Amino acid sequence: MLVNIIELVVLLSVVGAFLFFQVPRWISTIGIALVLGLFMAYSPISTWMLIIAWLVFVPIAVLLNVPQLRKHFISAPILKYLKKALPPMTSTEKIALDAGDVWWDAELFQGAPNWRELLDINKPEFSAEEQAFIDNELSTLCGMLNEWEFMREGDISEAAWTYIKEQGFLGLIIPKQYGGKEFSALAHSQIVMQLASRSPSTAVSVMVPNSLGPAELIMHYGTDEQKNHYLPRLASGEEIPCFALTGPDAGSDAGAIADFGLVTKGQYKGKEVLGIKLTWDKRYITLAPVATLLGIAFKLYDPEHLLGDKRDLGITLGLIPTSHSGVETGARHAPMNMPIMNGITRGKDVFIPMDYLIGGQAMIGEGWRMLMESLSVGRSISLPALATATAKVSYLTCGAYSKIREQFNLPLGKFEGIAEQLGHIGGYTYLIEATRVMTANAVDRGLRPSLISAIAKYHMTEIGRKTILAAMDIQAGRAIQMGDKNYLAALYQSSPVSITVEGANILTRNLMIFGQGAMRCHPYVKQEIELANTPDALNEFDAVLQKHLGYSIRNVVRSFAYGLTRGWLIQTPVKNHSARYLRQLTRMSSALSWLSDFAMLKLGGNLKRRESLSARLGDVLSYLYLGSTVVKYYNDNGADVADNACFDWAMQTCLHEIQTAVSDFIRNFTPGVLGWALRFVIFPLGRHYHAPDDRLQMKIAEQMMEPSQFRDRLTDGVFWRNDTNDAIGLLEITLEKRIQLKAILATLREAKKAGAFQHAYTFEDRLAVIKNENILTDAESKQYQEYEVLRREVVAVDEFEFDELLGAGRRQSAQIHAIN
Repeated sequence: MLVNIIELVVLLSVVGAFLFFQVPRWISTIGIALVLGLFMAYSPISTWMLIIAWLVFVPIAVLLNVPQLRKHFISAPILKYLKKALPPMTSTEKIALDAGDVWWDAELFQGAPNWRELLDINKPEFSAEEQAFIDNELSTLCGMLNEWEFMREGDISEAAWTYIKEQGFLGLIIPKQYGGKEFSALAHSQIVMQLASRSPSTAVSVMVPNSLGPAELIMHYGTDEQKNHYLPRLASGEEIPCFALTGPDAGSDAGAIADFGLVTKGQYKGKEVLGIKLTWDKRYITLAPVATLLGIAFKLYDPEHLLGDKRDLGITLGLIPTSHSGVETGARHAPMNMPIMNGITRGKDVFIPMDYLIGGQAMIGEGWRMLMESLSVGRSISLPALATATAKVSYLTCGAYSKIREQFNLPLGKFEGIAEQLGHIGGYTYLIEATRVMTANAVDRGLRPSLISAIAKYHMTEIGRKTILAAMDIQAGRAIQMGDKNYLAALYQSSPVSITVEGANILTRNLMIFGQGAMRCHPYVKQEIELANTPDALNEFDAVLQKHLGYSIRNVVRSFAYGLTRGWLIQTPVKNHSARYLRQLTRMSSALSWLSDFAMLKLGGNLKRRESLSARLGDVLSYLYLGSTVVKYYNDNGADVADNACFDWAMQTCLHEIQTAVSDFIRNFTPGVLGWALRFVIFPLGRHYHAPDDRLQMKIAEQMMEPSQFRDRLTDGVFWRNDTNDAIGLLEITLEKRIQLKAILATLREAKKAGAFQHAYTFEDRLAVIKNENILTDAESKQYQEYEVLRREVVAVDEFEFDELLGAGRRQSAQIHAIN
């Protein structure tokens, strides 16, 4: 019996090896036949087992190797099934799936990522011009920003607006030939991030013209006349743009746009011209209340057939001066009470000439494609930059505050509950910065990473929300009191805005990430679906299906082999601390590739409706990408040992999240053989990825509370002045002082334990005891006094006169009441 089991394992190993190493099918067939022949000649294995083996092997070998039989019994039935099972794909869905580029996401989806290719990409750097702008113009602007004052006034200051326009902040992405800066995506991201660290509302006001815009659309799709006229005016700030997509009935489902235009003839500048009678009702439009140039998306119809036979011409994009007759702007929203110029735009039967279409008549009906290709900038650059600023400010301020603020005679960071939250902030900040840099670099390499941008937008804004919530918990009462001293409140207010815009996060996770991944990143599925909708395509379908079956079986075998060895046989291009994580990412990449095939085969078109299952597979792909960025960032920065704590936390979190998503996916197929088989192939030795432990989180907390080169690098992009009148500057100055006074404070703690301050009720009493008992020298006592002044200012919050926060009407009533 033992011999039979051993020989069965040998046979399965041979088959697995042929599949694993992609041996051609006919060679594999001959090889397996030879092994069975050797068993018959020399093995004591029982005859009936050999007969069963041959009965299984021969039909499969014949079916796979005889084309006509294979097509009749395998390919044709599967093609027929696909034709019935697949739901019809709308044109908007097809455009969305085709938009943009695939890159590293495809490597991860297909199960065998080439890590050397990723790690060999040069570390991105700013140009000399970009660095000079960051050091000078950006720093000057940040110094002009006061979010608390902007909140009270309801807008960014006039001085800041003027400086933004004059220094070209609205033309960061516009080519130099049109008067713009033509900065890289990395510089664009850095600028938005640094502005957000100071004033999220200013960051939003700068990022919108530099993303969807409509400068981005004009650059890529506008006519020469539009480029020459508008781009210089946008770059100089002469024109303030907005883009109107969202309406009352069209939010995340932008294809449901109710706004419409009718092709007709009308009067323009005293002449009858061909144009469009346009009606729209848009809301949530950033910069609309102050915009001079309105970009707008609408559905275009040609009921009089003035352009041709088609009536429904599709989504089209227009470009309208807000001074144009009938355009309504000005009314504002108050998103989380942020001082952002966000509001409505409406118009009814507004006639515009064809020249007002972005790209002219040639781009009629191309609006959805234009939007899908351009949205990747906002999703991959601007919103992630806001989220990264949130994480970095949380990291910097919580680390310092947790060292300075004491309770029960201990710094806050020494308490495990606080250290746990600090660990989360530190690890997430490392992860989000890595993702920001690698994603921006993809854009700078000429890619339009539509799937990666969805991953970045969803996960980075969620991480930003997690870090700010942790920061608010740590700084507690100090964090909820509004005013000049509060450096967290504005980021807390802005977090839900980032979650909501550019596609709500829930729908991005449930509908977009895996759906796009399966269609764009899978090497065969998109082609198979197209062939399923093509008449007489059996031969082509059979050829693709053969490759698909080999791909799927190979990934099953590979996933099982990696699971048995826990990935330790996987080769990596580096031998440093990151190598073990590369092995595990490769292992989980292989698992995703065949789990995706299983889901599509088992559920067919229903997978589109099983949103939670799709979301979990999307989570696997997302955390594979996030983990990849962390490995890239770690190696780009020299695999420094100072990075290890945050690096380990980020990687352990990514792998644990992947394991959780895979397990939750499999649980939907248990109890039963399918669930057992899925778990056995992926986790044959059980699940072994764990969330970061307490020791690691305590290590990160200690690192956050001490000045270091690593801390400076990770929080680069947070603006603060080396001035005690600056809230974050005060924290940093006080932290430095706290570190310098380490020995003095230790001496005072020992004196307190000895009872020296038993009858000292005030700070002045303590100073008197210190002097009388010679606990410190005069110089040390002076240092301590200086530190205490700073420390008290750090924990202080803003205070206001009674009527200062009242509305104008209430203030007047209070004054009359006081007089009476």
